[in-house]
Amino acid sequence: MAFSLELSEDVIQVRDWVHEFAADVVRPAAAEWDEREETPWPIIQEAAKVGLYSIDLFSAQAAEPTGLGMLTVFEEMFWGDAGIALSILGTGLAAASLAATGTREQLTEWLPQMFGTVDDPKLASFCSSEPDAGSDVGAIATRARYVEATDEWVLNGTKTWATNGGIANVHIVVASVYPELGTRGQATFIIPPDTPGFRQGQKFSKHGIRASHTAEVILDDVRIPGRLIVGGRDKFEERIARVREGKSAGGQAALTTFERTRPAVGAMALGVARAAYEYALEYAQQREQFGRKIGDFQAIAFKLADMKARIDASRLLVWRAGWMARNNKPFVAAEGSMAKLVASETAVYVTDEAVQILGGNGYTREYPVERMRRDAKIFTIFEGTSEIQRLVISRAITGLPLR
Repeated sequence: MAFSLELSEDVIQVRDWVHEFAADVVRPAAAEWDEREETPWPIIQEAAKVGLYSIDLFSAQAAEPTGLGMLTVFEEMFWGDAGIALSILGTGLAAASLAATGTREQLTEWLPQMFGTVDDPKLASFCSSEPDAGSDVGAIATRARYVEATDEWVLNGTKTWATNGGIANVHIVVASVYPELGTRGQATFIIPPDTPGFRQGQKFSKHGIRASHTAEVILDDVRIPGRLIVGGRDKFEERIARVREGKSAGGQAALTTFERTRPAVGAMALGVARAAYEYALEYAQQREQFGRKIGDFQAIAFKLADMKARIDASRLLVWRAGWMARNNKPFVAAEGSMAKLVASETAVYVTDEAVQILGGNGYTREYPVERMRRDAKIFTIFEGTSEIQRLVISRAITGLPLR
């Protein structure tokens, strides 16, 4: 089969449809919701009405054979605005966690509840990080204890930095069942809506992506049915038995989810970077100083050249990782982490240069690059910091347990 980077007609049609929504609905509302620091429910409802926020879209793009469909969706939405896009697409992280190891029955029952209906859209939240366990997922202190007599799990702990945390309909929570086994003793659990003992804690006021709700969630003797351990209790105990025998037992709950979603995070970062580059390019073609368009000065032209080159190079890494994941190619050199690392740092670089090109205008809220620069920074932090990505990559290529 001939090598080609050309997108299929189906992917192009969906990409262009999402781009139109991002341009017509998301962008005009971006500054308002950034200022309000509230979940943009009217925009989510609009996305649900047109079919953009739906389980059908996520399922169709996940099944797309090249693995590029959902990546283009993420890039276009985040091109519109990162905060609003994360409010609309943040449910995908929880959905990805459930899809990774959930049983058919769990997917059938809970995926629809994550998205709700056209008339009443819902959200989902993936809860892994804790006050003392961010990058170090092995330090997760939230505990899950199985009670044989009642066939229930009892969960206690505090999660933090949870996108949609507390306002979601369904929460997917990572907890430790066998603390002595570290990450290998962890599992994920489905927390249904209105579960007693489960509540929202502090809501965070953030530097960027301010239209996306981020909060603590607190679990105080939360009791859920035994069947709500993702993947089923029997399968989990079988994995634990293999671990105790010193055998390979597959990926750990939080790390498996992050590895599957890192190319998508790279695509999100790409969208922000591309938006800032395009704005800076247009500005440089129109703004005049010293009797010339500023894009005619080599100092500005070279910035634009570097911005464009880094965006396109990042996209190639993101697309490669997406294609590998879709076609079950192992990330032997941590290709997912490479995509996330390079794309996220590109977003920070490009948005910073965009502000510089606009000068004083770029530093004001009258121009969108200021917001884009604030939004970009999160991509080097969440779902694994740049430092963690480098650690993962270096371990993969050296085979050594670097610390």
